[in-house]
Amino acid sequence: MHPTITAFERSPDRGRGQARDMRVRWALEEVGQPYDVRLVSFEAMKQPAHRALHPFGQIPTYEDGDLALFESGAIVLHLAERHDGLLPKDSNGRARAIAWMFAALSTMEPPIVELTMAMLVERDKSWYAERLPLLQDRVRIRLGELSRRLGKADWLAGAFSAGDLMMVTVLRRLNTSGLLDEYPDIAAYVARGEARPAFRRAFDAQLAVFTGAARSSQS
Repeated sequence: MHPTITAFERSPDRGRGQARDMRVRWALEEVGQPYDVRLVSFEAMKQPAHRALHPFGQIPTYEDGDLALFESGAIVLHLAERHDGLLPKDSNGRARAIAWMFAALSTMEPPIVELTMAMLVERDKSWYAERLPLLQDRVRIRLGELSRRLGKADWLAGAFSAGDLMMVTVLRRLNTSGLLDEYPDIAAYVARGEARPAFRRAFDAQLAVFTGAARSSQS
């Protein structure tokens, strides 16, 4: 039996690979673990059966035998600890890679999500024009700090790791914002992640869900 993850039946990102199941798909592809996907509607996500897996009624979830997990970071960490390829062998290297996972989710993602959500749902609000530069500057601060740390390295802590996987998926939320253009080294870092064969397989799998749903709605 393969592990099963859940994903949006109709993803709001329109196939851009930004839904959080993308992180889990990518991790599974990196470690070579076959998996099944169960698509869930927005209505089904709020029902007791799904909330038994994810108490907040979101995706992704992960089921493997008698183990059920929620939260993309926890799932990726579980996969990285169980399979070779996403964490260094030495204990200090593993700790550093895990620290970057937490940095992606706790330090980088909150201001990025706040900005991208404002760009998506607040454009018609009276405060939008005044608030947008403030949100952009908060993101610029984090991008500048990350840029200085990355320097000329390909990855954050030596070889590619789960820390890079999480960081790239967070940074990709800025792909349409124009902010990555201000930091060529960060843009190149994201591009390196997107060029990995495992990323492409995961992206294509998620995109296929959207295109299939689009064809279904047109028929």
